[in-house]
Amino acid sequence: MANTYVLISSSTVGSGGTASITFSAIPATYTDLKIVGSTRQGATANGIQLWVTFNGTATGYSRRNVYGDGTSTASAGGSAEVASRFAWAEDGNYTANTFGNFELYIPNYTAGNQKSFSTDSVTENNATEAYAGLFAGLSNVTAAITSVTMTISSGVTVFAQYSTAYLYGIKNS
Repeated sequence: MANTYVLISSSTVGSGGTASITFSAIPATYTDLKIVGSTRQGATANGIQLWVTFNGTATGYSRRNVYGDGTSTASAGGSAEVASRFAWAEDGNYTANTFGNFELYIPNYTAGNQKSFSTDSVTENNATEAYAGLFAGLSNVTAAITSVTMTISSGVTVFAQYSTAYLYGIKNS
């Protein structure tokens, strides 16, 4: 069990939103990485997912997720993706001033093999539709992860103002 979390970097989206949140120059001094986010999209589209890439590599991702949307449950997956879906962004139609939340965990990020990751993610809404799910993914990136970029899928291009993300390094000693 990890006993030391160190905040490496944080990001808060300013006025007008932003197309992506990137953490770069990630040091290789930890065993694992964890990103905790609170996000809302700047548009009004339902079920919009967040995508992640490592080291700017835009090929070779796969994922599997299980989720519920308030009325049904399902699973989905993909392979040979240009990035990997890993969480939901709060819908612009959902309750005002609420944000979806996620925790993205990347173990052994400096190892010389493919990088796995897992996420739990929820959206919040004072109505029936809201998403909750678990994601597992794999990247063909074999170099140590030095940057992580998160974007929003499906043509929605902006994280809304006040969306936040925090990158933690984890040491087991």
